[in-house]
Parts: sequence; C-alpha cells; structure tokens
Amino acid sequence: MSEDTDDWAEAMAEQADAEATSAAQSDIETADSSMADSADPVQVADLDELSELGGEVYDKGKLDTILDIPVKISMEVGRTSISIRNLLQLNQGSVVELDRVAGESLDVLVNGTLIAHGEVVVVNDKFGIRLTDVISQIERIKKLK
Repeated sequence: MSEDTDDWAEAMAEQADAEATSAAQSDIETADSSMADSADPVQVADLDELSELGGEVYDKGKLDTILDIPVKISMEVGRTSISIRNLLQLNQGSVVELDRVAGESLDVLVNGTLIAHGEVVVVNDKFGIRLTDVISQIERIKKLK
C-alpha cells in the first residue's frame, strides 16, 4: 500500500511541476508579445558598479560624509505613565515606579531608536554602560517602517 502512496505522490509532484513550467512559459510568451507590440524602443540603463564588503554595499567616499554627524545616545532605565495631577504633586523625595524590575538591562537609544541593551558599570567614578545585546541592523530597519 505504501508503494501506491509513493507512486501517487510522485505523480502529483510531476503534475505540479508540469503546470508550473507551463504557466511560466505562458507568462514569458505573453510578456514577449506585449513588448513586441509596444511602440516605445527599449533603452538600456547605465548602472554604477557596486563593490560588496561583507554582504553590504560599501562606498568609502559616501560613508565618510556621514561619519562626523552627531547623534544623541541615551540609556533608558524604564518608563511609566502618570496623570498630570500626580506629576504636579511630585517633589524632592518622591518615588516614581518604573516598568522594569531591578537588575533588568537598560535600553540604549540613538536618536530615540533602540539599538542595544546593556548594564550599568562604573569606570573611574563615572557611569557607563556595557552592551549585552545589540539589535541587528535588519530589526532596526524593520522598526523604522
């Protein structure tokens, strides 16, 4: 019985391949005939050569122009929402509860966009942040959309 099932699966796969090939050939023929009927001549576009470095397009001259642009980097401990009434009642010694648990990593924001998570460190009596997780470029781009 399993041989019949295998034969049946092979036959269905062959049929699907044949239909896909036929549909693709039909689309090509339709495109060719519509292009032949078109009165506009086809023009070839001149494209610049791109060099690739690590899977990303890299042009040192163009990149150098943006490297000195200043950005604001900030670390966010947490957030909360309060009413204006409660905001006006805040004074020295007031405690505001945040949405994070003690010991949870901080958010590192560049111009308001999350780029990493980290933990607070003290170096030479100054606070700093050790990055523990950097958001991938793909994820950052998705958040921009």
